[in-house]
Amino acid sequence: MQFRTLSFILSRSRITKHTPLILIPQNYQFTTRRRFNQECDNVNTSSSGHSFIDNQAIKIQTLLKTNQNQNVYEIERALNHSQISLTEDLVLNVLKRHRSDWKPAYAFFIWVSRGEEGRDYLPGTCAYNEILDVLGKMKRFDEVHQVLDEMSERKKGLFNEITYRIVVNRYASAHRVDEATEFFYRREQFGLRLDLIAFQTLLLALCRYKHVEAAEFLFHSKQKEFRMDIKTRNIILNGWCVLGSLREAKRFWNDIITSKCKPDKFTYGIFINSLSKAGKLSTAVKLFRAMWEKGCDPDVAICNCIIDGLCFKKRIPEAIAIFEEMNDRDCLRDVATYNSLIKHICKIGRMEKVSELLDDMEQKGGICSPNARTYGYLLSSTKKPEDVQSILERMERNGCKMTSDVFNLLLRLFMEWGNEERAKSTWDEMERSGLGPDQRSYTIMVHGLFDNGKLKSALQYFNEMTLKGLVPEPRTKLLVNAIHIKLQDRKNESGDVGDVMNKISSLIASRKDRKKNRKAR
Repeated sequence: MQFRTLSFILSRSRITKHTPLILIPQNYQFTTRRRFNQECDNVNTSSSGHSFIDNQAIKIQTLLKTNQNQNVYEIERALNHSQISLTEDLVLNVLKRHRSDWKPAYAFFIWVSRGEEGRDYLPGTCAYNEILDVLGKMKRFDEVHQVLDEMSERKKGLFNEITYRIVVNRYASAHRVDEATEFFYRREQFGLRLDLIAFQTLLLALCRYKHVEAAEFLFHSKQKEFRMDIKTRNIILNGWCVLGSLREAKRFWNDIITSKCKPDKFTYGIFINSLSKAGKLSTAVKLFRAMWEKGCDPDVAICNCIIDGLCFKKRIPEAIAIFEEMNDRDCLRDVATYNSLIKHICKIGRMEKVSELLDDMEQKGGICSPNARTYGYLLSSTKKPEDVQSILERMERNGCKMTSDVFNLLLRLFMEWGNEERAKSTWDEMERSGLGPDQRSYTIMVHGLFDNGKLKSALQYFNEMTLKGLVPEPRTKLLVNAIHIKLQDRKNESGDVGDVMNKISSLIASRKDRKKNRKAR
């Protein structure tokens, strides 16, 4: 049985030891992915060296990749012979390297979860949360249910708020609104309370994935059950803003104004953002100025929104004026403030101003330190492969780590420049780092190889992508159909030429025969 049928096997297996832009401010993100990563990264962190765990994880990653075409039992046998001592850190490291490849991640997790003789380790909450996130991302909800059942069977305390947040978000992202809502009511089965913060987490997930109407219905239906504060209202308002419906945002804004809840600066910030995104920038700026006059000082997030809106409308001098004004009003800038300016100034090619802003960021450090997005804007403005290395070196000098977004940007740039060798080395490095490849990576390679005339190579990446369970975009499917047609046309053209050559050869041979016959006579 080949590895491609692993989903059939895993969907029938029990994981037991007996059997083979949300714009809500950060303090509104009740259980964020960043907190999840930080909490899990701190589990059992030893002084023995993070690099050792990395090396062990790479060994398992390579083992899984080498045996990807083997049956499940062969994979388990290889893992059993690996003689690797399992820890929570190591299991997390391996799972994070397979965030876009659920099959080997789940096969590894099943093997880990069995707790066979000779192994004292059983996965903890962080490992369960990671595999739930991987499976949910790939919409493998049958497997998600099996993992949840295993968590509830093992012991109480495995299921925590992060588990809840992950599952609710993955349901919402798959547009399973009813299941996300039902999961909220199942909290008590897992030893958690039905409180306002959990309800806000549900609303936040629904709004993030554009199910704002459903979120608002729940909001109204639960007003007697929960004391709805301004934070809850801000989540709904922000949902309409993210959805891009200024009419609904205005309606809900008016509901807040007429309610007993007093708008806070986040309410103002969300509505200013909604106005800005809808092209009502002048109105947004007036409301922004009115905040200063009323003594309700805008925070850095609101200032960033106005700066970004002005830059988008090419009103960069006004944006820079507000940027300078922030210092006078003791509103501390952050990296997003600088990034808004750098993004748009890069587009107009004023690289001397970009360099000045970047130097200022590096000098100030702290919340102003350049991040991967900052260097991404610089990379996007490069014109040739030679410019890339100096930016990456500067990024490394400042302690800024690579992200999947930066890797994908590099892939796109190298493919656009026709530098397939650099694209391949970037691909390999991304794979080694555990940051991909993901669906975007494959899409870039398929389209880039097609543009460079490498049709068969493009098909190879597409096939590998689909085998991993990654869903291609509609445009990629259309492109692959075009590739098949082109390859068939080439085959037909080759066949036509062959037929012509055969006919010519036959004609020449018949003429030679006729000449011989005439001579014989």
